[in-house]
Amino acid sequence: MQLQEKGSPLETKPSEGETVWHSERLSQVPFRILKGHRGAVTSCHFCLEDTKILTGSNDGTAKLWDFSTCSPVCEFKDEPTGPISECSPAGDNERMVTSSYDKTVKLWDMQTGKVLWSVSLDGLVTSCNVSGDGKHVVCAVDVDNAICIIDCATASKVMYVKDHHTSTITRCCFDPEGQRICSVSSDRSVKLWDVTAKRTTIQIQRAHGNVISDCGFSANGRSLCTASWDKGLKIWDVNTGEFRHRGADNLLSAHTGSVSSCAFSQDASVLLSGGYDRTIVLWDVPSKCKKLVLKGHTDWVLDVALSASKKWILSSSKDSTLRLWGIENYEEIPAVIENKKAIGPRLSQCEECKKPFPVMHWDNANVITKCFFCRLSTPSNSLPSLPAVPQTLCAM
Repeated sequence: MQLQEKGSPLETKPSEGETVWHSERLSQVPFRILKGHRGAVTSCHFCLEDTKILTGSNDGTAKLWDFSTCSPVCEFKDEPTGPISECSPAGDNERMVTSSYDKTVKLWDMQTGKVLWSVSLDGLVTSCNVSGDGKHVVCAVDVDNAICIIDCATASKVMYVKDHHTSTITRCCFDPEGQRICSVSSDRSVKLWDVTAKRTTIQIQRAHGNVISDCGFSANGRSLCTASWDKGLKIWDVNTGEFRHRGADNLLSAHTGSVSSCAFSQDASVLLSGGYDRTIVLWDVPSKCKKLVLKGHTDWVLDVALSASKKWILSSSKDSTLRLWGIENYEEIPAVIENKKAIGPRLSQCEECKKPFPVMHWDNANVITKCFFCRLSTPSNSLPSLPAVPQTLCAM
């Protein structure tokens, strides 16, 4: 299943205006290398309906890239300049926010590249995130182990929660509804802060065995993923609180080194992770198993993103590059097919009798929605039609 780059990538000579894609012989996963930053690329996102890519770097700049050409179309740079710890696009696709080690948080116009406002804080700003409605920014400040909420319209500090953790906050983010803020820290704890109640409603001490480096909600807000330097990933049911009784779901053998980043797909069926072992891993969430491992970066993978269509993976690295991976046809790779067989079936719920039934990973879950017995009772309506025979075969 491990798809490692070996030797020089294949490169075909393009016609004029055509994009060059590389492809490694074993994995057959096409990829492009994006170069333009002069330091570690700390943050990456798909935005503007996957037509653009947003990145932040230790070189003190953020860049907006055109997806089709993989070239920068806008650079965001302002004084004072320090390493950018994170960049976060707003849902309106018109603004984005950056946090920096120059102790500032800045809101930018994505069309013009101009700063709309800049807020100075007392310490290094290690993380930032824009709420789904675009009204607030949350950021983490290392000097007080604090989270700070800023009003996007007025650039005023709405709330400053001092000593929220006992050590540096590594990541903070809003849930999809903008009602809760998750923060993770070097103190190995996870906290959920209720914006309305203005208090911590969930606190998980010793959630991991080492520094927790990243966190992210699923799009429906039901699940929370955390990544850690203990080489592990965990998925927490924060909607029902089920984790209090049975703990988190562990994704075992995640990476051979510290895990730096994690991100759910829109439907939460797959999870993406990047690590200090220079790999990117795509996980099947229901089975908690690896689906795909990508190698190629020459240094730590610092951030990962998955397109809304689940056809593209974006990774950023300490090696100062990004990689855009085309995974639309990855399930046809022999190594992936063998891995599916090794994982075995997953359970799905019959839409008619509501009972669970096994579905193999290579089956189309959108077609097979009923169990075997319900399909027998209505075979003509539930079974997919056979594909048409090609005319060339008919002629034979």
